[in-house]
Amino acid sequence: MLIRFRPDVIALKPKVVVILAGTNDLAGNTGPSRLEAIEDNLTSMSELAKTNGIRVVLASLLPISDYIKPQTNRRSPEQIVALNDWMKDYAAKNGLVYLDYYSAMLDDKKVLNQNMTYDGLHPNDAGYEIMGPLAEKSIATALQGASAAHKMASKRTHSPKSSKKRGGT
Repeated sequence: MLIRFRPDVIALKPKVVVILAGTNDLAGNTGPSRLEAIEDNLTSMSELAKTNGIRVVLASLLPISDYIKPQTNRRSPEQIVALNDWMKDYAAKNGLVYLDYYSAMLDDKKVLNQNMTYDGLHPNDAGYEIMGPLAEKSIATALQGASAAHKMASKRTHSPKSSKKRGGT
């Protein structure tokens, strides 16, 4: 996931990036991966984005369910929760926006709502109907944060002390 970040995000110069990543790593789709390695990749992507003036929204992984097709054998629900907890904490400590899809997609059994998926892993149209407004709100929050940071920087740059002319002797 990290290899694609420069061409797929940084080169495009967006104002905000929503990072929803890690579920395929948990499943081992590209080989075995530890939580720490996924966290390192998410940290690197967040740092690269911030360094390039891109606001970051870290999106939680979605819950999974075995209603339609077995999913929990490849993606441990406990690992999903652990990674989401780490992302929420990392976002709070680093001034990023955390987007909680996980809680919004749970059913009463604390797994991915069967009505929001076609396979127990990926959202269907009903799932995207829930996710869309959450993403829009998080992006707006990130942009407001960027606007507030710009205003603060502008105030520092144009403060009365910095605009005074210095007299010579």
